[in-house]
Amino acid sequence: MRALQYVSAGMLLVAAIAGAQTAADHIALGDKEYGAMNASAALQHYEAALQADPRNYEALWKASRSAVDLGSYERDDEKRDAYFKTAEADARKAVEVNPGDAEGHFNLARALGKNALSQGPRARIKYAKDVRTEALECLRINPKQAGCLHVMGMWNAEVMRLNGFTRMLAKNFLGGKIFDSASWAEAKRYMEESVAAEPDRIVHHVDLAGVYRDTGDKEKARAEWQAAMRLPNRDYNDRHYKAEADSGLRSI
Repeated sequence: MRALQYVSAGMLLVAAIAGAQTAADHIALGDKEYGAMNASAALQHYEAALQADPRNYEALWKASRSAVDLGSYERDDEKRDAYFKTAEADARKAVEVNPGDAEGHFNLARALGKNALSQGPRARIKYAKDVRTEALECLRINPKQAGCLHVMGMWNAEVMRLNGFTRMLAKNFLGGKIFDSASWAEAKRYMEESVAAEPDRIVHHVDLAGVYRDTGDKEKARAEWQAAMRLPNRDYNDRHYKAEADSGLRSI
């Protein structure tokens, strides 16, 4: 009986210590898990930080980042959509809390882009406009922010990849004149700048390779996929990006 009392007291003490952790403590623990590519554990810590301090800017954008990481290759539709909606909500709040920092705008652009994937053509067009707005604001604040350079590169590429009907809908019926600004040249420029800014990030090389492939430059595409395969994994989804690079290399 006494042993049970000691166990219960010990559990209460552990709970009390855990509850006493500050938002900064949880962010530090989340960063450690993020660096170890444990996205789920990282998100749990960032969410715990937000329980302690709901308007903590760093916890908001980092929670959004990890939620997108987890949702990006989630096969369950409901779980994936839930991750992306949570990511968008956290990033929106981050921008509200600190509109002058680039990370909030980047993570909002990223979350919006992921959310667009589950939408119909009309909603996708609206999302695409918002993605561009957030990415450009991010680059206004920090012109060398590699994530936002990547977003703008992919924005141009994805618009150019739209089928004829969807592009016509965007331009003529939904006020999508902004889509006329998209080009393969801009897709290449932004993606090349993202690689230059962060040469050790695998996803930049993989998506630049996709742009080269779609514009007929197979040799440059091959070089970027090979570069991706040589790099060590550093992000949660790098194993998936390398699988895409391997598939790309096999296709040419």
